[in-house]
Amino acid sequence: MHNKWQASEEKRVIAEFAPATGSDLASCIYVSRLLGNEPDLVLHGGGNTSVKTTTLDVMGAPQTTLFVKGSGFDLSGITSEGFSGILLDPLKRMRSLEKLPDNEMIRELRRHLFNPDSPVPSVEAFLHAFIPSKFIVHTHPASILGLTNQENAAAKVQEALGSNVSTVPYVRAGFGLAKLAAEAFDRQSKAAGMVLLQHGLVTWGDSAEEAYAATIELVSKAENWWNGRMPAAKDVKSTSLESAWQRYVQIAPMLRGILAEPTGEQDHPFRRFVLIPWITAEALEMVDDPGVKQLALSPPLTPDHLIRTKSIPVFIADPNYEDHAKLKEQFRSAIQAYAQDYQAYFERHAHRIESGARRLDPLPRVILLPGIGVICGGETEKAALIARDIMAQSIHVKRWFALSGIKYRGLEEDHLFDMEYFLMQQAKLKIHDVPLQRQVAIVTGAAGAIGMGITEALLQNGCHVALTDLPGEHLDQSASKLKKRFPNQVFSAGMDVTDPQSVQRGFNEVIRQWGGVDLVIVNAGVAMVSSLAEMDLDGFRRLEKVNVEGTLLVLREAARLFQLQGTGGDVILISTRNVFAPGAKFGAYSATKAAAHQLARIASLELADLGVRVNMVAPDAVFSHGQVNSGLWAEVGPDRMKSRGLDQAGLEDYYRNRNLLKARITAEHVARAVLFFATRKTPTTGATLPVDGGLPDSTPR
Repeated sequence: MHNKWQASEEKRVIAEFAPATGSDLASCIYVSRLLGNEPDLVLHGGGNTSVKTTTLDVMGAPQTTLFVKGSGFDLSGITSEGFSGILLDPLKRMRSLEKLPDNEMIRELRRHLFNPDSPVPSVEAFLHAFIPSKFIVHTHPASILGLTNQENAAAKVQEALGSNVSTVPYVRAGFGLAKLAAEAFDRQSKAAGMVLLQHGLVTWGDSAEEAYAATIELVSKAENWWNGRMPAAKDVKSTSLESAWQRYVQIAPMLRGILAEPTGEQDHPFRRFVLIPWITAEALEMVDDPGVKQLALSPPLTPDHLIRTKSIPVFIADPNYEDHAKLKEQFRSAIQAYAQDYQAYFERHAHRIESGARRLDPLPRVILLPGIGVICGGETEKAALIARDIMAQSIHVKRWFALSGIKYRGLEEDHLFDMEYFLMQQAKLKIHDVPLQRQVAIVTGAAGAIGMGITEALLQNGCHVALTDLPGEHLDQSASKLKKRFPNQVFSAGMDVTDPQSVQRGFNEVIRQWGGVDLVIVNAGVAMVSSLAEMDLDGFRRLEKVNVEGTLLVLREAARLFQLQGTGGDVILISTRNVFAPGAKFGAYSATKAAAHQLARIASLELADLGVRVNMVAPDAVFSHGQVNSGLWAEVGPDRMKSRGLDQAGLEDYYRNRNLLKARITAEHVARAVLFFATRKTPTTGATLPVDGGLPDSTPR
């Protein structure tokens, strides 16, 4: 591992943060980011750092303060807001206590916060307080975790890293571990670092650079130890990446449906997962090797990981990819067996559960599939990505054991349970009360005004949204803007709704990204101004192809996918008031949208048995959304302005004044109507919700 310390970059970070935080905390921010951007050292919120410095109280008196990373914060992009400042002297005095229960430990940490608005301090705050060095960094290096998951782990650590490294036996993070670490430091205060067995590495120094350099040096020694025991890789005949991805697209919706947890609720019958695959040559070599199944099913490298991955994955041996009915039964049986085993595991240890800890669902987060790779699930894309990255690291290290012939020794079950039901660990699983968090939507015509309005509303409600439109700069720019605001929720795919293969490819790209689709917004449409007497047949056919055939192709692909998933879903067609009140010179649009509307009504009849609701939203004129102008009104507007002698503003006023409420109709209004159906406020299907301010000539409504 290379030392990436750059004095010039530290100076830049100090210049950015020191005026508000002081140079000590600014240096700690820099070293934290260095560590956080090295996946072999920490992953997604793992690890923690600290610095001891002097602050002033409101009277101007100096006080020694420990700044330690807040619980759950990610080191890679941390700022001063990610650190908790704690008065150090009261914490140091508590070392004399024989024990400190977790709830009291948390209360004491909160009581001595320098700023009451600071985040909850890391569970390892007392460890940072009891070790006297100025800067302390704690990481979970893959190579060192590998050393600690062996028989005689302490001896292996000494062998690899040298006698100038102290070791601490495994104890769950908290006050007890802090006391053991402090005692180890006292015995060997000149040590280069400390290894917490089956947990990680702690190093320290008078400067952030010194603590960082010690980490890099010890990790490099561990890597060299492993490299010296690696024989030439054995030849494993594994699946090609192309075949693995083809299989994944075919089976992911089925697996996602089986993983969905029934709720017993009428309107929200399932809690779904977002799926993220890890399909690489390394993953395939692992799952395709019949000799490594037991290793793959062993406990995680460190219990810090299992809050994201559960203690073990599901391994489905000999999956029958040729017969999907049999494969579905294999999936169902394996996941039911896993849930039953988890239930038994919980009951064996339930008497030890912490007060306030919530019972976790019994479903796996990781599935190992020979011929495909590793599939990870989570409530959100971010949660599934964390699980994937942890499993990627775990498999990478466990392959070292497979290749070297060294026996892997994970933690015992009781230790795993204690960490899984540790209140401060569960606090990292932030539960957001947003109605569409577990859902995946696909929006056609997403780069237009109404499409963007709908997409933003879905994203604000936690949905994962695939923007689809004709490929090109317009779609790319729309997606790029939204990704900045909603990371881990946005994906874009070029799709021509008039091309069956393009529609299928678009849906498949969403499956590759998130495993399936729950909500389909059929929004793509085009318009044309022409009287019937002068109508060009090719022009009419162009509208028919987009508005009618495009709707049919999207409905057809959605129906196929919903049937495969088996967890219901929603389809919402963006219809138009012209279905009920057609306009002169607007015959092609009115007729083709009426046909699309009728297709959606038929879909509501045909898909109800699958638990799929199909509804329509019928807006009047929407001219723009923010900086995005309506393509339809770019086509229609000039004729309407000319016929009425109006400019753009006058035309918008005309449409506003013709409805009963004198309301300007916006994309946000359309989006709210979509959300009404998408969040299933009522048990409704086959209905049309007008968004037009009340148009008398559109009745019956």
